[in-house]
Amino acid sequence: MRPTITMFAALYGELELHPWYDPLVATEDAYSLFYARSSAMGWLAGAREHTSGGLWHMNDAGLDLDFRSSPARIAWFQVALAEPVPVPADRPLPLQPFLSCAGDVVARMGKMRLKAVQVVLPVHSLDAPAGASSRLDAVGALLQATGWFADCASRFRTEVRITLEGGQDSTLPSAAPEMLQWMQGIKQDVFTCDSHSLVDEDAVHLEPGIPNHLWLGPSRHRVTFRGTLSEWSLDALGWLAAFLAEASRRQGISTPLILTATRTKEPVNRVDRRR
Repeated sequence: MRPTITMFAALYGELELHPWYDPLVATEDAYSLFYARSSAMGWLAGAREHTSGGLWHMNDAGLDLDFRSSPARIAWFQVALAEPVPVPADRPLPLQPFLSCAGDVVARMGKMRLKAVQVVLPVHSLDAPAGASSRLDAVGALLQATGWFADCASRFRTEVRITLEGGQDSTLPSAAPEMLQWMQGIKQDVFTCDSHSLVDEDAVHLEPGIPNHLWLGPSRHRVTFRGTLSEWSLDALGWLAAFLAEASRRQGISTPLILTATRTKEPVNRVDRRR
């Protein structure tokens, strides 16, 4: 039996519940809403053995109502990747639909002001039997998907801080320069990566954190990338998470990573680099 490959996402910020949605008496909760949305979009894998189709199996989800920490955790979602695992070389990790689905669920319950996202990237599930170059088709699929963001107004472009944590694995810091160089060499306009650093004194500490059993935690090795995202949305962040997973795998990283994304500034209004 192959081990379960987990994707986990936690959303942090502020949530103003809809007047008609009371989580204490509502018919649907975060788990059932995520299950229903995944099923409706064709992302939920069949519950029966040998059933094909779908991207993930549902594990768990929850809505947090304890806002004592800052930023507070709003909700969290956990799924298991469906077969085939390892993920074939022509497919990226399905992080864009995963985070988009999470955003759809929260929007059903209230109006969210997203301040941070934390995601488990199961990089170890990416198939690379013939070396990193074998995943060029997966990168091509990501580049094809950039058309969704092609006409975003330049005023939505947002400066972001993306921290990757490798836990006990020391591979990540030494791989960071090549990851930066590779990302800067890929022609796309969803994420413009400007720099990387092994020290980030401004890093945001999120509570509760992701359980260590979902990766090689606690954190010992990390790197922070800074750049500009086409828009501050779970859709764009999901694309970026999958892109960073490919960059990591290309440099020989084969363990789960934790991605933490925050805005360093509000959306900037400047000349669009594509024009």
